[in-house]
Amino acid sequence: MQTDPAPSDTRSGRLKRALKKERWAYFFILPGLLYFVLFHYVPLLGNVVAFQDFSPFLGITGSEFVGLENFLRIVTDPEVLRALYNTLVIAFLQVFFAFPAPILLALFLNSLVSDRLKRTIQTIVYLPHFISWVVVVSIWQKIFDGAGLVSELMSRVGVEGLNIMANPETFKILVTSQVIWKDVGWGTIIFFAAISTIPLERYESAATDGANSWQRIRHITLPGMMPVISMLLILNVGTALTVGFEQLLLQQPAVGADAAQVLDTFVYFRGIAGGDWGVAAAAGLVKGVIATILIITANKVAKKLGGEGVI
Repeated sequence: MQTDPAPSDTRSGRLKRALKKERWAYFFILPGLLYFVLFHYVPLLGNVVAFQDFSPFLGITGSEFVGLENFLRIVTDPEVLRALYNTLVIAFLQVFFAFPAPILLALFLNSLVSDRLKRTIQTIVYLPHFISWVVVVSIWQKIFDGAGLVSELMSRVGVEGLNIMANPETFKILVTSQVIWKDVGWGTIIFFAAISTIPLERYESAATDGANSWQRIRHITLPGMMPVISMLLILNVGTALTVGFEQLLLQQPAVGADAAQVLDTFVYFRGIAGGDWGVAAAAGLVKGVIATILIITANKVAKKLGGEGVI
């Protein structure tokens, strides 16, 4: 009597057929997969340093295991607490102001009648994305530091000594403004593409029913963009604590560590420059755990609000 194949064999057979049929697709995926495995997952094994009194000369196997001592040290270290505070404030400002900026620009571009004007504005605003932070900071220094253009203009009307680049009180707002200026155009490309998928018939029907421009944006454009907005917001929340290592490292000498020290720069100065590898690794691990919690929470909130989420 003939017996049916076991379910596991059937699944295995389907998998083999799929791999054989789509072998070239998997072949092209392989380099990207290897990149993430080698540079994102394998380095996770190095987190064991957070539980050691690590010495580069002794290596991981030769360094002393100290358990949670490094974590206890960062809890009582005022420099870590200050870096965490600065990181959270800058992350909040970037999520609250820098994330909506491309959405607003995309809505503005969509309202323009001239396609030529749309392309011109898009080209102008996304070019800064390709400029390195070294050049961006240099440009802003030429405009906003003590000898810059703004300071020179203000001195002519009686306001002396204006140096926005070295003002600790407004530094976090300055950092957020730089992020908006640099990346708003690049982010607009994604949202503008989402708008282009909305059928024009919906706008025509709404206009026929007497809907004005704001009503069409509120009831057609924004709902059509929500899946993309939800997905990118979740991803931004997950990376919110990575607030720009190079950007802040370049400007820290001007404003001081009290205003510009974040977790990433703390890890650099304490670990690589200072040699306290265990504490630096513990701070980086705590940051990763917090980021994981944030992205899982944001994903669950998005699903409860009717979004699709990313997980």
